[in-house]
Amino acid sequence: MASAHVVPNGTNWDLKGDGALISTHRVQEEALSTGRQWLRDHGGGELFLHGEDGAVRAKDTVAPGNDPRGHG
Repeated sequence: MASAHVVPNGTNWDLKGDGALISTHRVQEEALSTGRQWLRDHGGGELFLHGEDGAVRAKDTVAPGNDPRGHG
């Protein structure tokens, strides 16, 4: 299962997938949307949103990943 991380980078947001930089966005929601699409295109997985301190602030499972809450 793939993973994607949206991380702050100055005033921008970087999208990293499986350790590699995929894209950079000016708006956090654009990075999250692109991350969801990237995961769908790569068989589903986990999308992580990181805060300024590097800690994970939120997580989402993107289909066909396994989300026990029934979302994705």
